[in-house]
Amino acid sequence: MADKKMWGGRFTGTTAASMEAYSESVSFDWRLYAEDIQGSQAHARMLARRGFLTDDEAVRICDGLDAVRAEIEAGEFEWKTGLEDVHMNIESRLTEIIGPLGGKLHTARSRNDQVALDFRLHVAARLTVWQERLASLIHVYLARADEHRDTLLPGCTHFQPAQPVSLAHHLLAYCQMFKRDHERLADCLHRVRVMPLGAAALAGTTHPVDPAMVAGELGMDAVFANSMDAVSDRDFVIEAVFAGSLIMTHLSRMCEEIIIWANPNFGYVRLPDGYSTGSSIMPQKKNPDSCEIMRGKTGRVVGALTGLLVLVKGLPMTYNRDMQEDKEPFFDTDKTVTSSLEIMAGLLSELEFMPEKMLATVERGFLNATELADYLAARGVPFREAHHITGAAVAHAESLGLGLEDLSLDDFRSFSDLIDDDVYAVLDYRAAVRRRSTPGGTGPDSVAAQIDTLAAWLDSAR
Repeated sequence: MADKKMWGGRFTGTTAASMEAYSESVSFDWRLYAEDIQGSQAHARMLARRGFLTDDEAVRICDGLDAVRAEIEAGEFEWKTGLEDVHMNIESRLTEIIGPLGGKLHTARSRNDQVALDFRLHVAARLTVWQERLASLIHVYLARADEHRDTLLPGCTHFQPAQPVSLAHHLLAYCQMFKRDHERLADCLHRVRVMPLGAAALAGTTHPVDPAMVAGELGMDAVFANSMDAVSDRDFVIEAVFAGSLIMTHLSRMCEEIIIWANPNFGYVRLPDGYSTGSSIMPQKKNPDSCEIMRGKTGRVVGALTGLLVLVKGLPMTYNRDMQEDKEPFFDTDKTVTSSLEIMAGLLSELEFMPEKMLATVERGFLNATELADYLAARGVPFREAHHITGAAVAHAESLGLGLEDLSLDDFRSFSDLIDDDVYAVLDYRAAVRRRSTPGGTGPDSVAAQIDTLAAWLDSAR
C-alpha cells in the first residue's frame, strides 16, 4: 500500500489492506490514461495563461506528461493500486519525473471534475468509433439491397406470411434503424462534450480559471452551467449505454432473422463458414453461432444500462464514490458494441441469399390475397365485403391445394361477378410489389429512391 496518500494530511492511521483492495479503481480506469493526460496538459496551459504557472513550468509539466504517456504505451509504467486511480498514478509519476512542480498541476481542480472530464472525453471518442462502425454496416446493407432489388421475400406480420416485398426493401428497413442509431449518437455527443473542469469538488473554485479555453482546446461543445451538476452528472454515460442498447437490440433483431432463415426449413440464406461453427457430434450441422452470441450479448448491454440507472437513482448531490462503478459498464458496452457491429458487417457481406427459396414461400402463402381485396374495392365493393369475399376465395383455393392465382375465372365469379380476366395480372406477385410505388413502399421506384437517399446521407455522415 502507499505510505502516504496524496489526500492523507488529516489522517494519522493507514488504510486497511482490504479496504485499499476493495476501493481501488486503477485496475480498470487506467484505460482513461490518454484522456487524463490530454486534459491535464490543457489544464496546465490554461493555468499558465491565468498566471498560476510560468510558461516554462507549463512546458515542463506537459513534457513530463508526455514522458508518462510514453512509459504507459511502452508497457513500462507501474500501476499502483495503493494510489487508487489513474489520476493519482499519473500525477505521482509526473512528480517523480519533474519534482515538486508536479504538485502544482492540481491547482484549481479536484478529482471530481477531473474524472468527469476524462470520462467525457473517453465516451465521446468511443461514440465516434460507434458511428464509424454504423456507417460501415449501413454501407454493407446498401450494397446487399442494391443486389437484391428484384428478389421477392415473404413480408410477415405476427411472423406469418403477409404480403410480398423485395429483399432490398427488407434490408433497407435495417438501414433506417442503424441510421437512427447514428443520428442518436450525434445528438448524444452534444451532451457528452460538456466541459466540467472548473467545477472543482462541487462548489467551483476561487481561482479565475478559464474552462472555455480548455473546452475549446479539447473539442468540447459547451461549458458546465452548475458546478454541483457538473461533478454529479452521469446522464452522459447512461445515455451512451442506452444508445448502445438500442444498437444491440437492432442487431439482435437481424440475428434472430438470420438464425431463422438459415434453418433448412426456411433455407433463405446460407451461412458463411467464417461466421459459423459446427457440432462436436453431428457432422451435418452448421450453426449460426455469431448471431446467437450477438443476440446473447444484447442482454449484457441492456443489463449494463439497468445497472447504471440503479447506480445513480438514489445518489444525493454531488459526487459520491459509488460513481466509480460507472466505468466498467461502459467499457464492457463499448467492447460489445464495436465488435458486434464489425462482426455483423462481415457476416452480412458474405451471407448468401437464396432467392428461389424465398420465392417458393411467397407462392404458397396466399400473399396476393390483399391484391384481390383491393381489386374488388377498386370496383366499388366496400372493403369489408371485399375482405370477406377474398377470405372465402382463399379458403376455397386452400381446400383444392391451389394458390389464388391458380383458380379458374369461374371459381372467382362464384364469389363475385365483378371479377374479370384482368384479375390474374393483379394477382402476379411481382406486379403486387411494383404497384406499391408510394414513398417508402416496396415498389422498385421507391426502393431506388430509398437507396439513393441513404447513399447521399451516408456520404455526408462519413
